Parts: sequence; C-alpha cells; structure tokens
Amino acid sequence: MSKKPILYFLCTGNSCRSQMAEGFGKKHLSERWDVRSAGIEAHGLNPLAVKAMSAVDIDIKDQESSVIDQEILNNAEFAVTLCGDARDNCPVTPSHVKREHWGFDDPAKAEGTDEEKWQVFERVRDQIEARIIQFKETGK
Repeated sequence: MSKKPILYFLCTGNSCRSQMAEGFGKKHLSERWDVRSAGIEAHGLNPLAVKAMSAVDIDIKDQESSVIDQEILNNAEFAVTLCGDARDNCPVTPSHVKREHWGFDDPAKAEGTDEEKWQVFERVRDQIEARIIQFKETGK
C-alpha cells in the first residue's frame, strides 16, 4: 500500500482558515490525501474557528497551530495558500509541488457586533467547505 500524498493548507497564523480547511480536508479528502495545515507563524487555534467547525460537527480542537515545516512542504504534492500573505511569503517549493491560491477573507479580522463577527466565521467556513468539495469533485 502506498503512502498518501500530502495536501498542505497554508495561511498566515494557522489559527482560522487553514485550520478549517484541514478539518474539511480530513472530512472530504482523507481517502486520497494526507491533509495538513500550517502558517507562516503559529497564532494558536482561534476559539471561534473551533466553534464554527463544531457547529457543522467537525471537531478541530485537538489540531495544532504550527509553522510551515519545510520538509513537509518539500514532500507535499499540493500546497494551497488561503490568504495573500501566505501566497506572497510562503517559502519556495520544489517544482514538483503543485501550488494554488484559494483566497478567503480573514474571519479573525471581522469587525462589528459579536453576531456580525460570527456571521463572517460561518460564511468563510462555508466557502472553504464548498471549495474543498469542488476540489474533490474536479481535482481543481
């Protein structure tokens, strides 16, 4: 049995978007991919990201916020940046690593009332899941 290829979701702080992508990736893509996430920095798991994922029955509270591991990145088959900062500042990858950018708003920077901020988390969460399902169905 061969080892599954690595799908690496990358973001700035590995606290919201990449954590949600890892959770959805494990749900929807784990038969084909070894799904992981990391950030340029490690900001810790955002409690609202954990709550947003829990609301759709995905538990990410035990996932770890970590910085990009160059060895994992070099051995990944596919690296996906989820924010402009990660796209612009991600370490160089070998030519065999396919890279794409799927940009999403940063829910941690949402402004307004608690309800308005929560709505941003829900929207971004749902957009990430839809994009992962599209990737599963089309390979793109």
